[in-house]
Amino acid sequence: MKTLLVVLLLSGIAVIGASDTCATDKCKNSCKNRCGDKLDKSYSCQCNVHCERFGDCCNDYSICSYIDPELNEATHDHYSDNDPVSNKVNHDEYSDASCKGRCGEKFNKKNHCHCNKKCDKHNNCCSDYKKLCSGGAGNDVGGGHSGSTSHREVDISNEEIKEVSEILYKSDVNKATEADVTLNKQEMAQNTKEKDDLCEEPLYQYVNEEIFERPTYKSFISLLDNYDRRTGTDETYTEDEAAEQDIFLKEMMKTNVMKELYKFFHKKGLCKNDQEFVDDLKKMWFGLYSRSSGEQDSSGFEHVFVGEVKKGKVSGFHNWIRFYLLEKKGMVNYHSHNYDGPLTSYPDVLGKQFAWDGFYKEVGTQIIGSSPEFDFALYTLCFICRPGKKCKVSLDGHELAIQTYEWTKSTYNNGKKFIATAYLTF
Repeated sequence: MKTLLVVLLLSGIAVIGASDTCATDKCKNSCKNRCGDKLDKSYSCQCNVHCERFGDCCNDYSICSYIDPELNEATHDHYSDNDPVSNKVNHDEYSDASCKGRCGEKFNKKNHCHCNKKCDKHNNCCSDYKKLCSGGAGNDVGGGHSGSTSHREVDISNEEIKEVSEILYKSDVNKATEADVTLNKQEMAQNTKEKDDLCEEPLYQYVNEEIFERPTYKSFISLLDNYDRRTGTDETYTEDEAAEQDIFLKEMMKTNVMKELYKFFHKKGLCKNDQEFVDDLKKMWFGLYSRSSGEQDSSGFEHVFVGEVKKGKVSGFHNWIRFYLLEKKGMVNYHSHNYDGPLTSYPDVLGKQFAWDGFYKEVGTQIIGSSPEFDFALYTLCFICRPGKKCKVSLDGHELAIQTYEWTKSTYNNGKKFIATAYLTF
């Protein structure tokens, strides 16, 4: 199954980073625009998963390996890791004969009944559809976001997403400048699976830490020590930690970046007011759920911004500030990079390999030099607009893609999904 998943993913990846060594769209000695292609003997090298077995991969085949290993755990691991008791609880909470946790979901012919807007028309709604989904709106029976629109209901075009992402990019006045960050990228990896440490020096040659005194940076950094990176270890928020989350969200909402995102969602009817918007952000990002056996051991924020360790591998960890602070302490060892993004100023994108206290990250993307509010807004935009799909964004005229996944084992506000993961892909 994993091999099939990789093949399918590779076939859909738009590669940007390979050097252009020929005039045509596809080069015989490069994987540019060829990732996942079937065997073609007219080419001198190949660019699919089989080339590793036959030893005929192109030298830049590593760009095709740009798949985050956490993909499987976001969509599948929560079924296989649980013990029989927790699986039974999950089945009870997510029955295909009820709309509990299913409001607005896509049609699946295997389900006994359905919970989306079209089920009324086709007369195949679950018996509790109107009670739980209020006609598909995903309302919260127990209060909270009563009357709010679910994440899935509003049609948002690809062009609108690109337009909004450009607005977010231009609004990021807190981003680092070239004078604030100097990278030492060193070697590009040809095979990211070998775990070879190709770089003797740290990735960050210089960072102006004065930018960390800005309110959004400061409140973001205060959250980083609130988590245990091991999945399976119960997470609980103290009063102080919960207050730090509120301060972080308060500072986020003061920025033009988050104001623009709120303006867009409000215009689309996805939130009534800014308080409802903030409440939803807090639940989808900081709400706890289980990636392991019964414990509330994870959240979207921990996974994406802080990083976790699961089954001996680094999972998530997509924030440059977190990486820099740990590298400075000697806790992160930069091995190499296999993708250098198209932007010529900050924020930029880098795909890299590294070890975190000995735990390896084979492929990991981070937006370098961005403000916390920019990452937070961009990932939220794509999670709401394109959950479980590639979300095409535009940054300074460059098209990039963000992959997000919903956590489907548990929900909040009667059907809304927590963030399982969000990261840049190509």
